[in-house]
Amino acid sequence: MPFQQKPQATSGTVEAPPLAPPIRSPREAIAARPRLNIAIGIAFFVFLAILAWPFTIAHLQAIAVLDQVANKPVYQPLRWFIAEPVTTSEFTLQLPDSPIRARMYTPVHRPNAPAIIVLHGVHYLGIDEPRLVAFASAMSSCGLRVLTPELPDIKDYHIGPNSIDTIGNAAAWLSSQQHHRPVGILGLSFSGSLSLLAAARPAFSPYIKFVVAIGSEDEMSRVADYYRTGEDPRPNGTNELLRPHEYGALVLEYEDLEDFVPRADLAPLRAVLRAHLYENDLAETAAFARLTPQQTIEAELLMDTTLPSTRRRLAADEALHLQGMAGVSPHGHLAHLTTPVYLLHGEADNIIPSAETQWLEAELPPNTLKASLISPVLSHLDIDGKDPTAADQLRLVHFFALILHAAESH
Repeated sequence: MPFQQKPQATSGTVEAPPLAPPIRSPREAIAARPRLNIAIGIAFFVFLAILAWPFTIAHLQAIAVLDQVANKPVYQPLRWFIAEPVTTSEFTLQLPDSPIRARMYTPVHRPNAPAIIVLHGVHYLGIDEPRLVAFASAMSSCGLRVLTPELPDIKDYHIGPNSIDTIGNAAAWLSSQQHHRPVGILGLSFSGSLSLLAAARPAFSPYIKFVVAIGSEDEMSRVADYYRTGEDPRPNGTNELLRPHEYGALVLEYEDLEDFVPRADLAPLRAVLRAHLYENDLAETAAFARLTPQQTIEAELLMDTTLPSTRRRLAADEALHLQGMAGVSPHGHLAHLTTPVYLLHGEADNIIPSAETQWLEAELPPNTLKASLISPVLSHLDIDGKDPTAADQLRLVHFFALILHAAESH
């Protein structure tokens, strides 16, 4: 018989073991579990919101920046996100190759904000070009320091290797101003291609955090062909067909005018081309009035870039300068590039066709291309696309949000 403990006699009543606490505890635990799950869920979504908030701000800032560049009124609630007052300072930047004019846009309340370089395209106004000023001001109002160095050769319609050194040295200088942290570079048109070449050089790559190339070319000689033919081949074997703007061919004529006209006619004919490129009608009329009858014929031939005779001369000029064009083309020079790259091109760009960005995509080493967009919202450097969809606009906003986030991150 198994051992049994005999009950001992006690005085008074005998109480049963309390059952309520063991029963109540599991019930309370079950009741508390949904509240705990809700709290965990709320904490998780708050955590996600904190993580996403910088990206959300960047997208709102991108909308405001693009509105300002397009000369559109900024929607009132968005103004809060580009509310940083900006001060500008102009100075001479002493670089190893030569001193250049520069302008710095600085948010008043963040004098040590992350910095980015924005480079002008081929335009006689250089850093005073209104679209560049609007863009640099808008980006700085988002909380960035923006340096716009002037590229003397590019300003004078000359696309040469000297500008690569100027870009690289400007990046080195700006990096030294922020504790030697690398800086982003955003290059417009041909300046974007030259920025890629600067980033590919070991002497400059440590100073460059990323490169944004907007409306840039991969191979200059292919673009020169396009100015004559209206065709630019794509990497997939198809051709982009788009009537070229006269501007591109005129820039080539202006740059190599000695290949087109007798030496004695250089100065008067250069004055005509310069006034035309500067869109100065009065100066162009005055320059034409000073020409001899023979010079007038030469000028008219140069100005009509659709003439077969002018196109033949453009082809001959291209053949003379193939090596020089190769030296300012990313094509074949990016194999060792490690810098992150962002590419943007207007779908209707008829100065540098968008097929060039497709060539750049194919040219870049693996893992360097962070984003690429060919957008119908843009032409060359203008936000003037015809009837873009809401999705097109959102993709452009997202692209610029990525740039702003990359520039603001350390």
